[in-house]
Amino acid sequence: MNAPLAPSADASDGAPAKATRAQFQSEDDKDMLRAARDLTKDLGQAKPGIYWADMLISTGIGYGGIAAAILTSSVPLAVVFGLIASLALYRSLMFIHELTHIHRDALPGFRTGWNLMVGIPLLTPSFMYEGVHTIHHTRTRYGTIEDPEYLPLALMKPWSLPAFVLVALLAPIALIIRAAILVPLGAVFPPVREFVWQRFSSLSINPDFRRKPAKGELAKRVRWQEAGVFLWAITLLASTQVLGWRPLLIALAILSLTATLNQLRTLVAHLWENEGEPMTVTAQFLDSVNVPPPGPLAEIWAPVGLRYHALHHLMPSMPYHDLPEAHRRLASELGYGSTYEGANHAGMLPLVGRIARSTMMR
Repeated sequence: MNAPLAPSADASDGAPAKATRAQFQSEDDKDMLRAARDLTKDLGQAKPGIYWADMLISTGIGYGGIAAAILTSSVPLAVVFGLIASLALYRSLMFIHELTHIHRDALPGFRTGWNLMVGIPLLTPSFMYEGVHTIHHTRTRYGTIEDPEYLPLALMKPWSLPAFVLVALLAPIALIIRAAILVPLGAVFPPVREFVWQRFSSLSINPDFRRKPAKGELAKRVRWQEAGVFLWAITLLASTQVLGWRPLLIALAILSLTATLNQLRTLVAHLWENEGEPMTVTAQFLDSVNVPPPGPLAEIWAPVGLRYHALHHLMPSMPYHDLPEAHRRLASELGYGSTYEGANHAGMLPLVGRIARSTMMR
């Protein structure tokens, strides 16, 4: 068990200060890592019933909400239906994160089913995350220039935060352009195909990241998924000649909200305080964020286990439905003032405020 940390100068009422990334930059908290291993040995089995039911219900509500928003003549009702659809589809989309970590034989048919029902219709097939997100979990590349999912946002200029979030509003339009124009052009012109693959075929935030060619089974999945998003994008655009632009514009507005919410979640998934040097597992953990209960809102803006993002960095292959129990065990065993407690935060707004204050000091 970890000993409580010594109080810092800004600790109040004798409460121990939270552990910080800098304390563990060169050496891991081996007690915490050992506890994470030993206390969760009986967890880690993905349960198909939970995955399928959660994904299908969320997807059904999402598409139903889009249809209701399109069909209603009431603007207030359209807004309500659109919000419901956005949140439900957001939850459905976040299963792409699970697909990058679960064993390929753990959930038979789930990857294909998710792509057919969610990934392709929303123009974000699983190959855009598979083979990319795992780099973010590589011990020597997290937080470095090679990490596709890391930017030192807390060390950047204040204007970078609103720009980071607001650019997500354009994501659905960018995805249509990619699928309907760039993908077919790439099929004809190899230099275009290489450019699109390197720069516009991964869900990454690091502008310096260049994706390497897909190999093996992933390369096979890329081909049929790319064909799927191309055909679907063309179908969407062709539908405007029959139905007009209103249905598509409403759907794009709903998905813009979904993309923006995901970008806000990304903004607070880490503290973004690393300047590019390799980090220990413990330092990576403390640069990541848990927003555990009792706050109920985190389950909405960080669904499918993402409210336990720091814990996920300790145990990347742990299924999302086991993370709450794993957190309960570790929090109970290691206790208040432990290194583990140092990654727990109160919610989105305090985290945004912390990062914003850090940028204002630059």
